[in-house]
This record gives sequence, structure tokens and C-alpha cells, in this order.
Amino acid sequence: MSCVKPLPVTKAILTHKFPLIDTHTHFDAPLFDKDRPQQVQLAYGQGVRHLVLVGYLQRYFERMYEVECLVNSMTLSSASTIEANKHDNSCVKAHIALGLHPFYIEQHTEHHLMQLKRRVAERRPLAIGEIGLDTFTDTMKQPKIFDKQKKFFEAQLDIAVAYGLPVMLHIRKAHAEALAILKAHKYDAQKLGGIAHSFSGGEQEAKAFVKLGFKLGVTGQITNPNAKKLQRAIQAAVDIYGIECLVIETDCPDMMPIMCQTSNNHSKEYKQAPNNKLDNTNFHDRNVPANLLWVLSSLSELLMIPHAQLAKQLWKNSCDALKVNWCYPVQ
Repeated sequence: MSCVKPLPVTKAILTHKFPLIDTHTHFDAPLFDKDRPQQVQLAYGQGVRHLVLVGYLQRYFERMYEVECLVNSMTLSSASTIEANKHDNSCVKAHIALGLHPFYIEQHTEHHLMQLKRRVAERRPLAIGEIGLDTFTDTMKQPKIFDKQKKFFEAQLDIAVAYGLPVMLHIRKAHAEALAILKAHKYDAQKLGGIAHSFSGGEQEAKAFVKLGFKLGVTGQITNPNAKKLQRAIQAAVDIYGIECLVIETDCPDMMPIMCQTSNNHSKEYKQAPNNKLDNTNFHDRNVPANLLWVLSSLSELLMIPHAQLAKQLWKNSCDALKVNWCYPVQ
């Protein structure tokens, strides 16, 4: 479902839109096929100017490039868009990150790693991701499975280093192990960039990733008043490193902001559905890029920082993390 208009369930009613970068999406998922152009238009209307399509299975890489091409070829028709283009000469721009997700480690092969290397060499992506470690289930904790995860994580870090690319980290219930690999590997996030996507660790782990040079990716989970652990972790990192350590993302179609959820919605992780049949999920029960504004709003409330100040800093943080130089649109 889409939640574009401000709702009274939040303290801040936004009457002004701010330029935003959605640093992590799965907007290539089939459940966007029916209305992708409309969702791009809605996202632009809510301030989104860039979105990153993030990889997780090799067989979907080509689909990602097709969606990137589609989004980047769109001409948005609203008057506000035309006026904005006078200033920033852009609409919504899509970008690609390629990676083999640890949750699907049993599906990945050495051939997929080779294909990843080939694609990176032939058509340089924005980043490598999402990559990392995941022990969320008992199966993922099995030594053989976890060893394969670590092998693929290290191999993809090698690719990132070889091509000077930032990485998008997926770390779930394996933060200490991931930190150990990053330190042993000597991956220099200060130089190469990187994002700890949908950060879910504690206070000490948040500070440890930021110390290595990673930005913490904040999703719609921050809109949940019960997400106390996440709120404490973000606040702890900001207390030491400032708001420079954060970026925001929708992770759409996952991580629906709480004010946009229906009674049956529990921020399902669609990309982890059985057999990856994303087109079998409920069309109306999904997160969309336009909802990034709610992440900004809730983060603003948590940190007690004005929306305009936070939005501008988050834009800069995203550019730093992705090692790009996207001009902040003139308002």
C-alpha cells in the first residue's frame, strides 16, 4: 500500500517536501510492475530524487538494469517537476548496486560470483550489495552454511576493493562476526564508502560500524515507537559521531512505516518470500519509495533536529557513503 499524504498519527505534519535519496530499494520487484511509473511520480512528489536498486540474487541482475533504464527514461509531467527541473535538471534517477545476499547463500554458486565480477567489470555499478552475514534462522547458523556466507562475503569485499566501490552491508544477528571480517579484510570504508543497511544492532555495534567509516541505514522501523533498541543505537552513534553517520532508506517493498501499515501488515520481508515469488505478494501490502518522507519525519522527531537541516545533511551523508557528487536541489 502507499502512504503518501500526511496522517494525523504523527506529531509532525509535513507541509514542505525536502530532496531525499533512497539509499536502498528493491523497486525492481515484480509487484511494482503494474504501477511503477505512478510510484516514481509519487516518489518525486514526496521529494525523492535518487533511488538505489540493490541486488540479492544473480538471476535478477538483468531485471534491475531494465528497471533502472525505465526509471531513468521517464519524463515526469507535474508542474512542480517542471519547476524543479529548472533548478536541479533531474527527475528521479535510479542506480544499481550488485550483490549476492547472505540469506540466499544456498542458492549462490561460484558461477554467480564469476558473473558478478564480469558485470562489475563491464558495467560498473554504484556499489556492491547487499552483502554480509545473516544468522536469523537456525539453518543460517549451521557451520557449513555460515562458512559459505563468510566466503561469499569476503569474495565480494574483494570485488569492491578491486573496483574501488562502496558496499551495502546486510548484517542480521551476526554483527560481531561481520566486524571481525571487515577488520581482518582491511576494508577501508573511510576511503571506499559503505552503508550498514537497515541497521539492527545495538549501541556498541552501531558505534563500531561508524568508527570503521560506514553510515547506518535507517528504515521505516524507526517510525515504530516500540523500536527502543534501534532508537538507542542511533542516538548513541549520533551522540559521538553526529548526524553525519546516518542515511535513510525505504528497503521497499519491505519495512513499511508504521503509520502506513494496515492491521494485517507487519513489515513483511517480501524479497525473502518462498522461492522469491515477489509477484505473489499482496499488491496493496507493500512499502513504496514515496514513504521515505516518513522515515525523515520520525528521525527528525527522535533526534529533535528540524526536517530541513536533517534532510540536507542526510543528502550529503548519502553522497559520502556512495562516493558520488549529486548536487542538492535548490528549493
